[in-house]
Amino acid sequence: MDLDYRTAFHQAPIGMILSRHRLVVDCNRRVLEMFRAQPDQLIGQSFEALYPSADEYERTGARIVASLGIDGFYADDRVMKRIDGELFWCHVSGRALDANDPHAAGIWTFEDLSARRVLKVDFTPREREIAALLIDGATSKQIGKRLAISPRTVDVYRARLMRKVGASTTPELVHRLLGG
Repeated sequence: MDLDYRTAFHQAPIGMILSRHRLVVDCNRRVLEMFRAQPDQLIGQSFEALYPSADEYERTGARIVASLGIDGFYADDRVMKRIDGELFWCHVSGRALDANDPHAAGIWTFEDLSARRVLKVDFTPREREIAALLIDGATSKQIGKRLAISPRTVDVYRARLMRKVGASTTPELVHRLLGG
């Protein structure tokens, strides 16, 4: 078998998507497996289909633009949605081909974290965002700045998350969010 870039892309052990203006231009087999999709359910479609809500799609897109460094790279852990509607934790990283126009074209990778992080509780979209940032070790002030909300509002959401998972401290909350 000849090994070329197309074969390497489709056989890669990690999910990969090529995008233009937040539309899926191409994706590999691992993405199709991960999102339980057929090619026509993703190729040519908006990334919005992979988000739990339209609001999360919009906020994440804005956060990506605001967070890209000079090198055009971005990465985070977030809750994504399979085509059948199941929500799961996913590590997403990507590179904008033009840092001045981050959504114009990009290369994105996806790693399914559901074997290590199980969603056991039904969270609101904002709770999912805050949970992901808490797992990354961000403080209330950092989360507030990143999500354009006050640190006090972050604390209110943290308290809600703690009640939902039965945690009494932030480290215990993070442990439970990670599937412990």
